Amino acid sequence: MRIIFRQLMLCLFWLWLPVSHAADTGWLRAADNDHASVRLRAEAQQNGDTQVLLDVGLEKGWKTYWRSPGEGGIAPAIKWQTPLEMDWRWPVPQRFEVAGISTQGYHGNVTFPITLHGKLPEKLSGVLTLSTCSNVCILTDYPFTLDLTTPAGANFSYDFTRAMGTLPLKDGLTSQLDAGYRSGELTVTAIRDAGWQKPELFIDTLADTDFGKPSYKIDGHTLTATLPVSDGWGETAPDLRGKVISLVLADSGQAQESRVTVGESPASESTLSLGWVLLMALAGGLILNVMPCVLPVLAMKLGTLVQTQSTDRRRVRQQFMASVVGIVTSFLALALMMTVLRLSNQALGWGIQFQNPWFIAAMALVMVLFSASLLGLFEIRLSSGLSTFLATRGGNGLAGHFWQGAFATLLATPCTAPFLGTAVSVALVAPLPLLWGLFFAMGIGMSLPWLLIAAWPGLAQHMPRPGRWMNVVRTLLGLMMLGSSLWLASLLVVHIGLTLTLALFAVLACILLLATGRRWGWRVAGISTLATALAIAIAVPLWHAGDKGIVADRIDWQPLSEQAITAALADNKRVFVDVTADWCVTCKANKYNVLLREEIQDALTAPDVVALRGDWSRPSDTISQFLRTRHSVAVPFNQIYGPGLEQGRVMSPLLSRDDVLQTLSDAKGK
Repeated sequence: MRIIFRQLMLCLFWLWLPVSHAADTGWLRAADNDHASVRLRAEAQQNGDTQVLLDVGLEKGWKTYWRSPGEGGIAPAIKWQTPLEMDWRWPVPQRFEVAGISTQGYHGNVTFPITLHGKLPEKLSGVLTLSTCSNVCILTDYPFTLDLTTPAGANFSYDFTRAMGTLPLKDGLTSQLDAGYRSGELTVTAIRDAGWQKPELFIDTLADTDFGKPSYKIDGHTLTATLPVSDGWGETAPDLRGKVISLVLADSGQAQESRVTVGESPASESTLSLGWVLLMALAGGLILNVMPCVLPVLAMKLGTLVQTQSTDRRRVRQQFMASVVGIVTSFLALALMMTVLRLSNQALGWGIQFQNPWFIAAMALVMVLFSASLLGLFEIRLSSGLSTFLATRGGNGLAGHFWQGAFATLLATPCTAPFLGTAVSVALVAPLPLLWGLFFAMGIGMSLPWLLIAAWPGLAQHMPRPGRWMNVVRTLLGLMMLGSSLWLASLLVVHIGLTLTLALFAVLACILLLATGRRWGWRVAGISTLATALAIAIAVPLWHAGDKGIVADRIDWQPLSEQAITAALADNKRVFVDVTADWCVTCKANKYNVLLREEIQDALTAPDVVALRGDWSRPSDTISQFLRTRHSVAVPFNQIYGPGLEQGRVMSPLLSRDDVLQTLSDAKGK
């Protein structure tokens, strides 16, 4: 009788509950699933919406799922008897690993805040489908009815506010967030000013795309998460570049939900094998020997060859090995400088020595001395330490050949971005032993031509026999080096102004002309003066014509800043970012070959395009930070943002007309 009485009272309780609290279903359980309890509460709001709370209680060892369950499971869902507009919000999930399968969901107790929009009937009916798993998985249906004419209870507003507090925020966790795809892997990079402790990343599944368990790497304030991507059948997924993914990033009790446009993953240890990076470093160093920045160094070595036709094989080998040692030593010196900067948490950059006016002036002076020596205005002998330092001819010492190699490295850095960008980017974020290894590989790559001469000195002996032609070659090489010195001196304009720079040019020209008259006679000096005046008379009008004529830049460049990018995107505009420097040869090539072309000018002056330019000719903490947050260490750097590319797409260092126009089109979005 007692058991029958208790069952009767329980039945009466369940019959009474919907009547007294019709907007609260109470805790519902299913006969075939006693591991889970669910409860729905609802209350209409003054703005016309209706707030709903879905409470789920799970026994220990059981879990349910997030909106994207991961590699298994089914997300909770409600099927309303009448179609409704529903905004289901999801608290920050957790990750579960069972038998190598990674899933995303919840355990214990969890509450989902839901908002229903529009006018609703007085009674809401539906079926909640809940998947719960432990060692086995159970899919359970919970039919329910809510009567909105009855309040849900005094604590409803408090409970709804508390449930909203479990949701990820729209911002506040990261200051920079990017995603890239390459070869079956998605890379998410996030920068947090407060640093990272135990980050967790959860990504919404795309159609026909599955994301595996992420692996994390923390480097200072930067987090890099890498996830394997497949098509649901364990095979390589379709290309994700250009697609928008939704993700939640959490750490230390704070979470942020974001939408990110997937771009191209930067080349790094995770996407390129060490062997490929080393090969790039070797090839990049080799290519530097034919770049315009290194022509002066080639002139030095050719001058040496011209003057050493009669030397023995052993001596030729020693001279070229000395140059190899100079090149490799300089690259290792750069590695040491980068190591010190990294350990001192300073900004890193490739070619930043050209931001220093004293360095530019010293290199220009050295090049002028080399040029004057080749032109026969004076001779540099090895009679003292200084002459040994600057030697390009004469004497029996090897120091001159060593310093030729050293200067080659210093002069080559402005031309390295297109060829060494990947290797340098890896080196500057890699462990220190790898950094040193890559810089060493760059030095060996640049030294390969000289190593060939050292291995087979006979190659140097196959030059034509000495004769008058040598004076012509010396003159040509001297003029080449003089042109390089003038280019170096022109970089001083941004530091000391145009007037002082022109004054220095004038003083330099007078000194050289006086030396020419003293060495070769005043008739030669007069001819040189006339030739110089004629060159200036031709160059100045061409300069002004190029500046104001068909190659004039019509783009309204604005100062580069993160705030400018954010403001432009808020106005639904596209953004073209150009970070350049006067000392960057590749930047000049991009400017005259691409950016000044008529179609590019038209595209970048469109009403919905904002053009931002950062000048890195001089040191700038703002630009250094801008580049560092985008994992770049060199210029040129170009990036395009827009409604269709909210996180931006980084362009190749060597711009092309078609790539710029296509990316600007992609940035428009739908």
